[in-house]
Amino acid sequence: MLLIHPQYIKDADGNKSLVVLPAKEFDTMIEELEELEDIHLYDDAKKNDTGERVPMEEAFRTIEANRENVK
Repeated sequence: MLLIHPQYIKDADGNKSLVVLPAKEFDTMIEELEELEDIHLYDDAKKNDTGERVPMEEAFRTIEANRENVK
């Protein structure tokens, strides 16, 4: 379990409007969220897997071609 120590900044009405975290805790939280996103992407890919496969060389060519188009 991720342990964080938030500090809240309140607005003029006394409502919590901002949160301050120690940088290390924030960085750890971002890493955890990125890992969770990767897990969701993997689960989606597995769910939508049609069984079709592409040879690695062809995949690399496609990736490189797409990189060239972005530049």
